[in-house]
Amino acid sequence: MALVQGSRMKSTNVARNVVAALRDMGVRHVFGVPSGGWVDYMEAIRTTDGIDFVLTSHEGGAGFMADVCGRLTGVPGVCFGTFGPGATNLATGVGGATLDRSPMIALTDEMPAAWRSRTVQMGIDHQALFAPLTKATMRIEADSTVDTLAEAARIALSGRPGAVHVGLPQGMSAVAVEEARIASPAADPTPAPDAAAVEALIAAFSDAEKPVLAIGLGAVHAGVQDRIIALAERFGLPVLLTPMAKGMVAETHPNYAGVLFHALSDLVGLTHAEADLVVAVGYDPIEFNYESWMRDGLALASIDVVAADIDRAVHPVLADVVGAIAPALDALLALPATAKGWDLAALASRRDEMFARLAGAEGPFGPRAALDVLRDVLPADGIMTCDVGAHTHLIGQHWRTPAPGTQIMTNGWSAMGFGLPAAIAAKLCRPDAPVCCVLGDGGFLMTAGELATAVREKLPLVIVIFTDNDLALIRIKQEKKSNPIYGTPVRAEGTIGGPSLFGVPVTVARDPAEFRAALEAGFAADGPVIVEALLDSREYDQLVLRKDKP
Repeated sequence: MALVQGSRMKSTNVARNVVAALRDMGVRHVFGVPSGGWVDYMEAIRTTDGIDFVLTSHEGGAGFMADVCGRLTGVPGVCFGTFGPGATNLATGVGGATLDRSPMIALTDEMPAAWRSRTVQMGIDHQALFAPLTKATMRIEADSTVDTLAEAARIALSGRPGAVHVGLPQGMSAVAVEEARIASPAADPTPAPDAAAVEALIAAFSDAEKPVLAIGLGAVHAGVQDRIIALAERFGLPVLLTPMAKGMVAETHPNYAGVLFHALSDLVGLTHAEADLVVAVGYDPIEFNYESWMRDGLALASIDVVAADIDRAVHPVLADVVGAIAPALDALLALPATAKGWDLAALASRRDEMFARLAGAEGPFGPRAALDVLRDVLPADGIMTCDVGAHTHLIGQHWRTPAPGTQIMTNGWSAMGFGLPAAIAAKLCRPDAPVCCVLGDGGFLMTAGELATAVREKLPLVIVIFTDNDLALIRIKQEKKSNPIYGTPVRAEGTIGGPSLFGVPVTVARDPAEFRAALEAGFAADGPVIVEALLDSREYDQLVLRKDKP
């Protein structure tokens, strides 16, 4: 990333250089909880057009918000935490950006050089703290601040995106320096794949009778959706998705075979059990390891920006194409169009059975019916974020996702508390799109304070809470071991409490009709609303945590 400096240098200070650089990168929001050392940066944000500070209730929420901004804009999201507890709180969201592959710059206060080896209140080594949670960690120096930020952005965006930590030594913000400007951030160019590896891919694909496509988050980043669909159609191939690749192939497409790892994954497994080759495109095992679903001995051909991470003693790797994804797909598309040996009618039958079992049914109000109603009410261009819990597994398989980025979850990091901050960030980044989030009552309690952020920012959001008073995924595992239910009930019974929380009105729905009416009113409101659906969690028992590997 080129540093831009004018011929006539102006005097400024470090804080203003930092903020101007972030703004010129394309950053529009900085999320966090301010500190005394952050005051100069706050003033610089206040007086700089095109960038705002968003006060959050918790630094972890700030990290989640920055993560989602990075996903939706392609510009590193930015968050801040102060010394010690501010940094450790922030770390949850920072780790999420790294393992969910979202570009981020995480800023923290740091001790001045003279105090880094001393015993100081709130003093810990932030470089050591963030090293295992980020792609890189560094700190600014007064005369090279913008160079450091440029390097942080480059690293965050390159390869598999992720977080970079940048420390801001206390007392440096007001130091007088020359004004420095920054160019737009850019990732390192992705190299072309090796010709021999592409030839191995062509040979493996040509020899396979029933190859299956497994599409991951890297394919979303590479923007190869049209090529994947064309490849599936040209050769009659089933397409498997990881949860965070939802939207790459429509659920109604004749080649769609389902989502790995999530609800009714045993039915999805009936398809990949027949394959003699997995062609993995941008597949990232951070979501689901190959060995957890591929039958022993099943061969792999991988196309990604990094080498395949798989037990090669169990799964032969017939091709490992590392580099730009599109040229490798183009090489396959150039082959003569010959249908492989798949029975697409049988695939359609399995898919229809799966979606029939996922549809809402008569009886107690359950999560399947609630998702059916929400999908019907939310416009196609709307964005739904979700938290972590049993409902995530159901959403992963059941939720019709018209395009990547219209359903946002955490699956590499899988932190409870993600859903509400994610929705706040989505609405800030896409103010014209309807936005909602789906939370379990357990996850909601982890970041309920961010309701105050939504109110402060005057964001029209529909916050859907699936209240079943149960940490269902853990309860199901307890019962599978014949253990007593212990430590998993959220409360004995009832609702999250009260007609309003943090100034956000709450409507309780006990059946699909009440739920629909509450949603329609919520999407018409001019601020955040909570719609609490009282659901029967036992519906999850026969849908989630199924056998993935045949």
